[in-house]
Amino acid sequence: MLIKYLNILVLVIIGVIFQVNIFPVYLADPFKPNVLLIFVVYFGFRSGFRFGAPCSFLLGLIQDSFSGIYFGLNAFSYLLIFTLFHEASARLYTGSRALLVLGTVLAVVLNAGIQFLLLLLSSSEGAFSSILGAIFPQGLATALVSVCVAVLFSHAGREEFP
Repeated sequence: MLIKYLNILVLVIIGVIFQVNIFPVYLADPFKPNVLLIFVVYFGFRSGFRFGAPCSFLLGLIQDSFSGIYFGLNAFSYLLIFTLFHEASARLYTGSRALLVLGTVLAVVLNAGIQFLLLLLSSSEGAFSSILGAIFPQGLATALVSVCVAVLFSHAGREEFP
């Protein structure tokens, strides 16, 4: 049980390093994949609510601390995305790698939509065009990275997280 937690912690740390340090250097802005969102989808499909919800919220806070935009925006949207995928996981075969890839593309669109709706309440008008223009390239790049990450998740079926 502890080995599963350590493996996920190591993968998340590697994902943060790639998302914060490596991808911004080598990839143009709209083509940067959202690796942390892949983990949120994975937690939504394969973990329990007591483990996945705090982890998803924490991943959103990590994303917010490095992105430089409104603090808590990604945290709220990641928690909402986790909740939606967690509720859908009872009706789907979550051991499928194709479902993880399709889920990440849907999560990118949901994340952009949630952030768009939350930013309607603020007065930042330049954020709308940057969100809408980045949905397709970021969804494509995140889907390609999720294929690679899905290979790392060798466990099929539902994880035994509390």
